[in-house]
Amino acid sequence: MSRENLVLGEGVVLPDDVEVGANVVIHAGTVIGAGCVIQDNVVLGKSPKLASRSTAKKKELPGLVIAESVTVCSGAVVFAGSTIGARTVIGDQAFVRENVTIGDDCGIGRGVCIENQVTIGSRCSIQSNSYITRLSTLEDDVFIAPCVTTTNDNFMGRTDARHQLLMGATIRRAARIGGGVVILPGIEIGEEAFVAAGALVTKDIPAGKLVAGLPARVWRDVPEEELLENQ
Repeated sequence: MSRENLVLGEGVVLPDDVEVGANVVIHAGTVIGAGCVIQDNVVLGKSPKLASRSTAKKKELPGLVIAESVTVCSGAVVFAGSTIGARTVIGDQAFVRENVTIGDDCGIGRGVCIENQVTIGSRCSIQSNSYITRLSTLEDDVFIAPCVTTTNDNFMGRTDARHQLLMGATIRRAARIGGGVVILPGIEIGEEAFVAAGALVTKDIPAGKLVAGLPARVWRDVPEEELLENQ
């Protein structure tokens, strides 16, 4: 790749073997591991511009850290204060906010939005146009189908009391979330649970259960042959 119109901030670590496309901006303090691919029109290490009523903390952030062999695809934006694990792929036009940790070998799809203060384990798949809200946790091997929406505010921006009650989703190891699912604030989805496409999740989901519907209800156990340990 040409590195045409590359803009580098102060103190950026950019090994010689990193492939960099055109019109890339890498902000100060960003550290990029060996063997990475940074495609056209990517912005790395951006600092947030918070609204006057934002509940996010206003403070100086450390530089973005990207481990070895990561691919950041065209048009993606990854903020300062975040860490991206080895061999992870961040898709075209994806958006990763500050104070996010993403583990190794993850796939973040096209147009995915990951808000601030989110933790994502290793080997997770988050498919196109899904929204992972602030204060969410996804453990290892979680699968998120396209257009999934998580939420964190039962008051939708009203009342001061909400600031102490904000809580995103907690999605435990190897759970699978189907396309178009909506998960309400503070919900915990258990290990190896399966949420069918289009469900509205209003209550915690037990481990190993398949749920479906509006609102989601338990239908049956996840079959033994589908459990991750049996793959």
